[in-house]
Amino acid sequence: MTTYYGLYGQKVQYLASDPTDVQIGQVWYNSTSATLKVRQDVTTNAWATGGAMASSVGYRTNTGIQTAAIAIGGYVGPTGARSTATEEYDGTSWTSGGTLGTGRYLHAGLGTQTAALMATGQGPSPFPAAAEKYDGTSWTSAGSVNTARRSLGGAGTQTAGMIMGGGNPSPISPPSNVENYNGSSWTTGTGLGTARYGGGGGGTQTAAIYFSGFANPGPPNLTNATEEWNGSSWTAGGNYLTSKGSGGFSGSQTAGLAYAGENASPPFAYVGTDSYDGTSWTSLGSNLSNTRTFQMGSNGTQAAALAVGGSPGDSFNATEEWTGTQTLSRTVTVT
Repeated sequence: MTTYYGLYGQKVQYLASDPTDVQIGQVWYNSTSATLKVRQDVTTNAWATGGAMASSVGYRTNTGIQTAAIAIGGYVGPTGARSTATEEYDGTSWTSGGTLGTGRYLHAGLGTQTAALMATGQGPSPFPAAAEKYDGTSWTSAGSVNTARRSLGGAGTQTAGMIMGGGNPSPISPPSNVENYNGSSWTTGTGLGTARYGGGGGGTQTAAIYFSGFANPGPPNLTNATEEWNGSSWTAGGNYLTSKGSGGFSGSQTAGLAYAGENASPPFAYVGTDSYDGTSWTSLGSNLSNTRTFQMGSNGTQAAALAVGGSPGDSFNATEEWTGTQTLSRTVTVT
């Protein structure tokens, strides 16, 4: 008979509390709770309805994690006003946050709920170069970007961030611009290999990803190209499963989740959910309940993400929560 010792070369540990560094398949006995436990991967791969945002605003950006997210600005239809509103999510419901200095939409967003950064976008100017940063209560100036534009991606943190791609001033001629932020000022970085706007992006300032989008010379001329940044150069990654734009992204360069967006041909709306492992994209076979485009920003992880607002039309306040493969400690029932 095969034993645990025979499989793993060690005996079941007898511990007063759950260990912190646990490997998949590891078994231990928690003497405090009198339970036998095992570490395992749990696959759900499904979207569920989350709390609705207070305001129905289109083309807003979002960042943070599933249980501590932030939605910023947006387009107020049918008036066309640029929203200055901020809403914060606790995993259940949205509440009002601080007010932006300059209302805008289709802007870059990155960071956390209490240390967010947003930059440029579509505003009254029509492309404000100003960036703003958030401390969990209020927005303050974060300097100005070198190239004002809209529909761009963001990655990193409030003190080590980057913005990628975008449309300026016409979406027909998107730039390949990349800019880095150090907490106080913006500098020009190495440009993308494929100029585009409306692509999905995320990761960190030294390990970013940018994929799909509307490529030059549009429109629509969608691309499925993926590019990866290693801190010094962009290289080609695995092509996305379809050519689309305006989709959302959560996670990292080696464990990413892409969802929503729009195709170049009917039915246009892309409701699929796909994962990236640093080499290739895989369909997870679980669709969003709502069709959504303009999922600006990056939030969450590959296992726990949010689809926030977006469009059909000019205003949409629905939220969906993604639960994917997670590593959990489970109690073993012995009969």
